[in-house]
Amino acid sequence: MGLGAPEIILILAVVLILFGGKKIPELMKGLGKGVKEFKDATNGNEEEEKSKTQV
Repeated sequence: MGLGAPEIILILAVVLILFGGKKIPELMKGLGKGVKEFKDATNGNEEEEKSKTQV
């Protein structure tokens, strides 16, 4: 039950129609910031766990 190329193209076309070309970069920027913050948070938790086990 994976996504194939036709499904991905259809999803991208719908997003383009709904949001337009000008809003997509803003959405991707926000998504990128969210992913970066999530990675930073998970890496921070791993660092805390490592420091707790070393003490």
